[in-house]
Amino acid sequence: MTTVILGTGIIGLSAAHALSSSPSTPATSIHLIDSSPRLFASASGYAGGFLAADWFSPPVASLGALSFRLHKQLADQHGGREKWGYSVSTGTSLVESEAGKGGKRGDEWLREGSSRAEAAGEHEFAAGEGPAWLVRRHGMSVGVIAEDGSTAQVDPLRLCEFLLSECQARGVQVHHPARAVSVARDLRGDLASVRILDTDNGIETDLPCTRLLITAGAWTPQVFSTLFPVSSLQLPVSSLAGHSLVVRSPRWLKEHEEQGCHAVFSTDAAGFSPEVFSRIGGEIYVAGLNDSSIPLPELATESQIDPTAIEQLKQTSMRLLGLPGGDDDLEVVREGLCFRPVTSSGRSIVARIPDDQLGDGLSTRGGAKGGVFVSAGHGPWGISMSLGTGVVLAEMIEGRPTSANVDKLGL
Repeated sequence: MTTVILGTGIIGLSAAHALSSSPSTPATSIHLIDSSPRLFASASGYAGGFLAADWFSPPVASLGALSFRLHKQLADQHGGREKWGYSVSTGTSLVESEAGKGGKRGDEWLREGSSRAEAAGEHEFAAGEGPAWLVRRHGMSVGVIAEDGSTAQVDPLRLCEFLLSECQARGVQVHHPARAVSVARDLRGDLASVRILDTDNGIETDLPCTRLLITAGAWTPQVFSTLFPVSSLQLPVSSLAGHSLVVRSPRWLKEHEEQGCHAVFSTDAAGFSPEVFSRIGGEIYVAGLNDSSIPLPELATESQIDPTAIEQLKQTSMRLLGLPGGDDDLEVVREGLCFRPVTSSGRSIVARIPDDQLGDGLSTRGGAKGGVFVSAGHGPWGISMSLGTGVVLAEMIEGRPTSANVDKLGL
């Protein structure tokens, strides 16, 4: 049995990592395929890396809790603090004076389904001073919303690089830049192979495949429709573009990291809801400008950063992180644009696609011997839910009971 995973972002890597840990699936029988010339060029490399244990609506709560535990477990086992910046984090709400006239907290947009899926868990407001790198101005209201070990922080790019290294060390095979162009069946009509096009040299190769997993993020619907063109199934996944900055501040240095990271959720007078995350390694991530109207490029590496959005984020960084006098002592390390996969329901998809929805009479082998699986639509929680999603997908692929309740995450 050969398993082909289309998409080498955080979800595909987590699935490959979990599956290659199983004695039932040889690592050398797992193939990771990615069309991008550079891996982690979208949400898996440019997301904030904020982790939460219980900020989720009921359908995804079990998966979120499992994944949070797995993040800590992986970090404890492999030195995650040093390798990918794993750290406990304190959630902080910041409301500026004009924005606060309506009585909203700085994290209210989380609960109202704006930039992130609605956060259903209750996180009571408590008095707090917030991080030292956050500017204090007259009229600002700062409060702690999570400091009980229920939130954490990672650098998603470094986490992806670690997972990829682990998978390759075990024997998982990686093909990129390459894309899947078609599937073929055996004499019984079952899925038997996937044709892969090496986009560097134009060579096509048929990979044996009885178990297919599509984890292509915002590109998942296009990948599915390419392989199953006569299927009537429309995967309900769209893209939400988000710009970001990574900056350095002299008020967030190595000596400050022992106090732990902070996640600041803010609302300004114009209704813009910035999110700011300090990370191990002296970096601060600034984002919150999301736009569903920016078209999804064919490849993640073809994203076009909007200078206006970046300038707004720079002004936000100055206001929230800069010196009170207006002097700029922040260093911009990276500008980014990524496309998060979202669903209209706010629920991610973690499911096996029924054979009768593949179209053209195509079938798959029963049980753990075959199947077409899909996982996408995690929105802003892809990094947080990644490891749990990977474990559950591996269990589904091998026909085992799942470690989290994903009954509501089907198609």
